[in-house]
Amino acid sequence: MAADLGELLVPYMPTIRVPRTGDRVYKSECVFSFDSPESEGGLYVCMNTFLGFGREHVERHYRKTGQSVYMHLKRHVKELNRDFNGEDYEYEDEAKLVIFPDHFEIPLPNIEELPALVSESVLHELLCVSMHELESWEEEIQVSRHARSLRQLDNGVRIRPSGWKCQKCEMRENLWLNLTDGAVLCGKWFFDGSGGNGHALDHFKETKYPLAVKMETITPDGADVYSFEEEEAVLDPHISEHLSHFGIDMLQMQKKVGCQRLIQESGMKLKAVFGSGYTGVKNLGNSCYLGTVIQVLFSIPDFQRMYVGNLQRIFDYSPLDPSQDFATQIVCVCVSVCDAQMLSFQHQQKGVSPRMLKALVSRGHPEFSSNRQQDAHEFLQHMVNLVERNSAGSENPSDVFRFLVEERVQCCQTRRVRYTQRVDYCIQLPAPIEAATNREELVAYETKRREAEENMQAPPDPVTARIPFTACLQAFTEPENVPDFWSSALQAKSAGVKTSRFSSFPEYLVLQIKKFTFGVDWVPKKLDLAIDVPDFLDLSRLRATGLQTSEEELPDLLPPIVLPEDTRAPEIDEAAVMQLAEMGFPLEACRKAVYYTGNMGPEMAFNWIIAHMEEPALMDPGPSTSESPMGGTPPGNSPPEESISILTSMGFPRAHSIQALKATNNNLERALDWIFIHPEQQEEESDALSDEADTQPNDNAFSNGNNTHSDSTLSPDRGASGPRVKDGPGRYELFAFISHMGASTMSGHYVCHIKKEGRWVIYNDHKVCLSERPPKDLGYIYFYHRLSSS
Repeated sequence: MAADLGELLVPYMPTIRVPRTGDRVYKSECVFSFDSPESEGGLYVCMNTFLGFGREHVERHYRKTGQSVYMHLKRHVKELNRDFNGEDYEYEDEAKLVIFPDHFEIPLPNIEELPALVSESVLHELLCVSMHELESWEEEIQVSRHARSLRQLDNGVRIRPSGWKCQKCEMRENLWLNLTDGAVLCGKWFFDGSGGNGHALDHFKETKYPLAVKMETITPDGADVYSFEEEEAVLDPHISEHLSHFGIDMLQMQKKVGCQRLIQESGMKLKAVFGSGYTGVKNLGNSCYLGTVIQVLFSIPDFQRMYVGNLQRIFDYSPLDPSQDFATQIVCVCVSVCDAQMLSFQHQQKGVSPRMLKALVSRGHPEFSSNRQQDAHEFLQHMVNLVERNSAGSENPSDVFRFLVEERVQCCQTRRVRYTQRVDYCIQLPAPIEAATNREELVAYETKRREAEENMQAPPDPVTARIPFTACLQAFTEPENVPDFWSSALQAKSAGVKTSRFSSFPEYLVLQIKKFTFGVDWVPKKLDLAIDVPDFLDLSRLRATGLQTSEEELPDLLPPIVLPEDTRAPEIDEAAVMQLAEMGFPLEACRKAVYYTGNMGPEMAFNWIIAHMEEPALMDPGPSTSESPMGGTPPGNSPPEESISILTSMGFPRAHSIQALKATNNNLERALDWIFIHPEQQEEESDALSDEADTQPNDNAFSNGNNTHSDSTLSPDRGASGPRVKDGPGRYELFAFISHMGASTMSGHYVCHIKKEGRWVIYNDHKVCLSERPPKDLGYIYFYHRLSSS
């Protein structure tokens, strides 16, 4: 029988490939779902493309590609052991070859009867690595081998409770305590300016003392420990004893993490919930910012309709490599989060691991592609841009966030005004500390904190600034000075003030509280704030009114362009180019970097190259010194397709978008302003298109009809040329908020609370529970949905 099955494989030998260097074998997860070898149906790996498929998706791949040979991987849980490190499963792994469409099975590793190429090359590549490699993808932190036997010096070192700084420099951030000798030293430097001078690592190289703990992470629940010798973050089960050796009592750190415990609702008996809409997202290592944004976005019906509602169509029309398709990976995560029936662990809190989605959406981004913590608000903006870019020609679920802001600028000398509009997706509310209701308490705390630091004493209990939400809204609506305002009425610079109002109200309103500021070291730091954010919000009074009869407009004149005597572009510093080329970078990339950084030196040019490494055009011939950096895009050169797609996704005609980008040197923000300033161009284009439609047959009448209907539905009070907005009443109800714990956006942890079925639910990575006391006053990003007019 084995011989017969082996002979069955011979006709398919030309389709079986040997993995080469750089080939990724998807043997841990399905590219369409979160099926794995542990799922009921196991995982099928294509022996040609090495893509993995769950049982429900392998037939689709066979029909689309004709590939017949798959390796079926199945993992059986044998028993469960528990130790001090948590849970440890023992497995029994099974593998076999399956030939479609008849499902002939060849058990493995009994491969004596199979062709030599398969048995010695392909199967070796797929099976030589233990199936336990699957768990390494989870990036779980392991117990350090030094933890139990760590030697601590009896040198009398005692760590004071505050006022820490590096023993070799003046750094007060990113400090690490060596658990052998008690040395407090700074961590390594990152290219974004955060971190330190690397003295903790230098100390290890000198002493070989392996373990260090990050000072600001010490809480009653544990601390972040790093092993220099093992070169990774580790667990230390004896961390409490090791810290007490230097006089640090972890339980006394309780008051430093009061806000963290409130945000995570620690100490409360929270009831876990399961089922559709209650699936968590695993933390892949500082990826909680991604998990919280995903949870909120996929709780919005428009996103569910777009992705879950079109699941079959998106899967059927996915490219040959679905792991690189944005729509497929979004659907994969959205369906898993929203529909527990698609998961094999409906009644367990395992959570899904969006590895493929994270790799795809962060590709080419210098921050999101790293393993460092990121700003959830910046990632939300990034996701909205990606959704818009990938929704060209179809429904765009991010339309629910888009709204128009009316900006009124007034010349203080002539009292004349100018009204403009801009597109936005989020309101950033300032947090005026001067409006705090407990200001005296804050002043007293700051005085005590400085005294404690000077006298090397324990700091006082932290005090949170309590700011009324009305004060934040008032600060947002107050007039602000316009720097370098040029008055077209005076034909000169003058004082000007600007006020902002809502030209339209979005269906879903996003509010970000400006909790972060920059310290003297330019590292973002978070303000300790509590704001009484309301459950219901009425912004109707902030509706824009437009030009009033009593107002006089500023003339529609542009400031004169003052050209320098020499309008030639600066010569490229060839010495800097050669320095970069000696580092191994392509010559054209070096010339571009020096040119676009204005000959500011090789260091600036180096940073430019690093930030643009993923761009395909990086190696193209760079600008010549005869090009002028001023003015618009040269005639005949089309703007980037990506920028055109972003504008067209907002509802602007393609030709008009191209014209705006050319006129503004491909600057998106200026292009939007140009479009609003030149509406007559859109009207001319619409008339031209109408004339053309009268004289030429319309082959796409059905498509055009649908688009017109969509525009009128989204923006009934605007022409087809304006941006698509879902205007309506300005009354809202809070339905979600994202909270941040930590000192800055570069560290800490995110959780989110979402109101579902009338109950607040907390999403803390893979854990999903009913919330007992949702900390609505400590949020960072708030999400409101519009109330119906009835």
